[in-house]
Amino acid sequence: MLNEPSLTTRRENGRDVPMLVWRADRPLLSVSSAPLGGGLDVRNWVVNATVPMSYDRDDPADHLAELADRLGLDGPGVGLLTGVDVAEVVARADGGVRVWATVGLGTPVWAAAPAEAGAPAATVAAEAAPATLVERVGTVNIVAYVPARLGPAALVNAVATATEAKAQALAELGVPGTGTPTDAITVLCPVDGPEAAYGGPRSTWGSPLARAVHAAVTAGGAGTVVPWSDRLAT
Repeated sequence: MLNEPSLTTRRENGRDVPMLVWRADRPLLSVSSAPLGGGLDVRNWVVNATVPMSYDRDDPADHLAELADRLGLDGPGVGLLTGVDVAEVVARADGGVRVWATVGLGTPVWAAAPAEAGAPAATVAAEAAPATLVERVGTVNIVAYVPARLGPAALVNAVATATEAKAQALAELGVPGTGTPTDAITVLCPVDGPEAAYGGPRSTWGSPLARAVHAAVTAGGAGTVVPWSDRLAT
């Protein structure tokens, strides 16, 4: 079981910087694209940490490991970073599946955007986006818990399903892209019990996962997200 996240802070450069921390009652299977704890493995916790928009560390995994150590988190876990104030996390549930999303859409990109000479695709997409979106912080981080054991292929399929649901939500919001360049996702499930073989959008667990992700990203993307570092100046 993955518990509801707790909101805490860390002291950096004279400021209290927010973090969300999920703790599992027992180790969980995880598939993740996070800087720390990515891949397929067993994990005990998840951290989603706010960082300023000026963040320039080139060792995010080490940074997140340091934060986990400060929090006294035991064993392996998953660590995510975002410029969004993680206190604005949006939670949704559907059919036993639970999803939490921190949604920032400052740099929307099309996954298959053609690269232009001398300009990264992300830059091209950002320049084409409406000003109201460009001013918003980037990164959509999604943490999902499925209450049944998913097989390895089903876990990978669940990532695809959640990503499709995110893209659907962004399309319905009128966002000019399928996500941002730094989006990350983590799907967790129990390590024991009967193994579900499928995680697609019409499967037993993929279907509620898709709906919960869609609802969370829609709700998070509909509001105005201010970069955490900008909040300090107001």
